Amino acid sequence: MLRRETGVDLIAVLAMAGALVLGEYLAGAIIAVMLTGGAALERFAVARARRELGALLERAPHTAHRRAGADIIDVDTAEVRLGDVLVVKPGEVVPADGIVSLGTAILDESALTGESKPVQIDIGSPARSGGTNAGSPFELRVTAPAAESTYAGIIRLVKAAEESKAPFVRLADRYALAFLGLTVALAALAWIAGGSPIRALAVLVVATPCPLILAAPAAIIAGVSCAARHGIIIKGGGPLETLARATVLLLDKTGTVTTARPQVVAVETFGAISSDDVVRHAASIEQVSVHPYAPAILAEARSRSVELSFPVDVREQMGTGIGGNVDGRRVAVGQLGFVAPSAPRTPELRSIEQRTAVEGSSSVYVSIDGSLAGVLLLQDPIRPEAPRAFRALRAAGMQRIHMVTGDHPDVAELVGDALGVDRVFAERTPEEKVEVIKLVRAEGVAVMVGDGINDAPALALADVGVAMGARGATAASEAADVVLTADRLGGLLLATRIAQRTRRIALESVFVGMGLSLVAMVFAAAGYITPVAGAVLQEGIDVLVILNALRALGGGGMLVMPRRGDTKGLAQGLALAHRSLRPHVGELAALAARLDSLPAREARAQLEQIRDMFERELLPHEREEQQTAYPLLGKLLKEEDPTGPLIQTHHEIRRLTRLFGRLVARLPVEGPRPEDLRDLRRVLYGLHAILTLHFAQEEELYSLFDG
Repeated sequence: MLRRETGVDLIAVLAMAGALVLGEYLAGAIIAVMLTGGAALERFAVARARRELGALLERAPHTAHRRAGADIIDVDTAEVRLGDVLVVKPGEVVPADGIVSLGTAILDESALTGESKPVQIDIGSPARSGGTNAGSPFELRVTAPAAESTYAGIIRLVKAAEESKAPFVRLADRYALAFLGLTVALAALAWIAGGSPIRALAVLVVATPCPLILAAPAAIIAGVSCAARHGIIIKGGGPLETLARATVLLLDKTGTVTTARPQVVAVETFGAISSDDVVRHAASIEQVSVHPYAPAILAEARSRSVELSFPVDVREQMGTGIGGNVDGRRVAVGQLGFVAPSAPRTPELRSIEQRTAVEGSSSVYVSIDGSLAGVLLLQDPIRPEAPRAFRALRAAGMQRIHMVTGDHPDVAELVGDALGVDRVFAERTPEEKVEVIKLVRAEGVAVMVGDGINDAPALALADVGVAMGARGATAASEAADVVLTADRLGGLLLATRIAQRTRRIALESVFVGMGLSLVAMVFAAAGYITPVAGAVLQEGIDVLVILNALRALGGGGMLVMPRRGDTKGLAQGLALAHRSLRPHVGELAALAARLDSLPAREARAQLEQIRDMFERELLPHEREEQQTAYPLLGKLLKEEDPTGPLIQTHHEIRRLTRLFGRLVARLPVEGPRPEDLRDLRRVLYGLHAILTLHFAQEEELYSLFDG
């Protein structure tokens, strides 16, 4: 009352005060026990399971290496001053903003910007604090000490966002004022009509809003517990209630809608060498590399089942490339200037550079014995479950879905188009992400999903911040209201459904309990219920509504997709088959592009290899999917069974492969003639497009099997 916060407790206070004045101590004691018990429940429900915001500093470096002449001295980051020269070692976080003064800095700034590709910063260029050194040691001349650095600024943004966030209004208090007015009016009427203050007290006692004080917190606690069983940490009742009312969703790109694990999407070759040989030589060298792209190249080699050799005489230039001997041949892998510095800029090279710029992919060049052999193109793939999760979230009430990222617009918009988001906010700094949150909150209750340090301020300001906890930075997890411990977007959908179901049960309990209380108030006003009897009756209503509220505890299993015991193994087998076929699919477009530059006999040989691959691997795989996986999908999805269009796609794939086989069979022995190339290209490009789309559709659905 001193804070002028009128809530549900005021009716209970009036009832207890009346009980004391009129000597109805038992009734007052029962109300007091109920009130304090409800308060304890609510404190437990809304307590945030987060440490102090100072925990954001855990990732920040506490020590810097300052150069003093020929010596390097370790100092506390707080002692770093303007103009100091610092040495940043491999794997360390840049402790302060500055200018690169010696060496080349290769920085992983994904935690700051969301950009998945390492950034190369040359001498004389500025480097921001918070990035991780992914290359060789370099020296940095400080232009802003740690306390004024980019990373420290992000922490200040998080604190400011927390302070400016609108306070949560608990569900119970939304109905308290109207109920309070009705109760006081009815109590006054009972006193006047009956001529006894005992009747007014009886009305107050049975009106004590136990359903509001107890039922809502009990349901919220049950919902939080239900979410925890499914690997979703919800930090209190406020975020759970707010998530249930959310209508606007914002997502970061890298690590949230994409996997943040690059994959090889294409292999281009120069000359007569095959793509398998390019991958074999590159992967053999990458076995001993620490570069972030090494796992992707090794995975590509495994999917192609190529046999690797262990390299010798290996030399790695951090962030630029690696070279060594493989089976007696000198192999170099990395940037073009490293692997083949004297290579002429041919039309093929310009085409690859243009493709990487347009698609936002990365290129890793491979040379063998000094000659450029090929290039591997890598991309950060979209999570296979993302499209389906987005559709389900829209069905669950998300009216607007936006993507906000630090990536270049060309890259971000391609991802946004693939996912069907409503709007893409690209090239946004942490400060600008906060402004985006302020902008979209005008559209409705906003949820922000992210996983990096650059997302932390936006997560703190959003109505509900959700961190992808499996990969998320400490800053994101600490600033968020909800943490998904499983690295899957399906957790967001499950959290939303649990929140909505919990809120629905809480409202049911509140309104049923208030309705019963209103009936009891009428009887109390007529003199049929004494204060003590009213208190006991109210306790009975409490038990009823709390039992109903606890239904939220066991509802999580109803919200997840049912799975049969053998589906996970089936999903893994189908995913393995897709990985083995994907390199061949990538070859279709590459072969179509270079048909006219290959010798005729070589072109015929490669076309026959593709035809044989269709007959031996692709078509049997499609038949197996249709016979084993599609019936299970139909049972799982029931009313939204998507297997009809997928089966139709299988028919088109079979038609195109048959057409391709006929075209190859009609070729002369010496190889394709110029007039044959047009039809061959048309079918190859068509197969590449339909297989790429079809694999993406199937992998999205097979993610259901894998849970």
